[in-house]
Amino acid sequence: MSRYEQQRNFLKSNFHEFKQIKTDKIKGIAQPPIVKSFHAESLIIDLPKVSRDAVSKESIFDCIEQRRSTRFYSADTLSLEELSYLLWATQGITGMNKNGLTLRTVPCSGATHTFETYLMIMRVEGIRQGIYRYLPVEHKLLFMFELDGLEQKIDAITLDQPFVPNFARKASVLFVWSTTPYRSEWKYDISAHKKILIDVGHVCQNLYLASESIGAGACAIGIYDQKLIDGILALDGDEEFVIYLGAVGKKRE
Repeated sequence: MSRYEQQRNFLKSNFHEFKQIKTDKIKGIAQPPIVKSFHAESLIIDLPKVSRDAVSKESIFDCIEQRRSTRFYSADTLSLEELSYLLWATQGITGMNKNGLTLRTVPCSGATHTFETYLMIMRVEGIRQGIYRYLPVEHKLLFMFELDGLEQKIDAITLDQPFVPNFARKASVLFVWSTTPYRSEWKYDISAHKKILIDVGHVCQNLYLASESIGAGACAIGIYDQKLIDGILALDGDEEFVIYLGAVGKKRE
């Protein structure tokens, strides 16, 4: 079997194989936490209540038709209201089921929601530059730390791709999604990893469409230095690691 065939098998349904497996859920092992915890003394920033007022383009048809990967941005900053809307659109909680699982603005296999949203904020009104984490249950931001030379660090993280320095200088924020695979492995075992990759695509597409609706543009980034970015965010690289990036900034005329 060639290396291509081995990788293609990962893309296929493995339902019959999965049926023979006793998952940790079936074994009665406790479900992992649905969100990452944080220290009670952390600096928490309130986000504005999500409102339709943030949206300037309400037609979903127009947003889908005009969506493009945007690599060049204006000098305009995002407002805190717009950032609040983008976070809600990509991981906002809209309800809970009877088992305590969160229902969100994006579809997810079994409501396992393995993702955490980190933000490298460069130009958002009222927010200092630095590294943040979104708290979806509270709909708030957790300030993590400042990072000297943030724009240069982004260049290094994204392996000096030619278009990246432009949005490192002009983009408002870099969304960084990590995954905690066991949230899905607990329920789906060997099927979890394909589901995680499908689910992160849902998240990023919502970022694209929500950005379009506020006159901003997004650009997904799948090429990055895994060890460097995991290290910056203090992730162990095994139980939690970065899986996808997305830059957002106001569109240039």
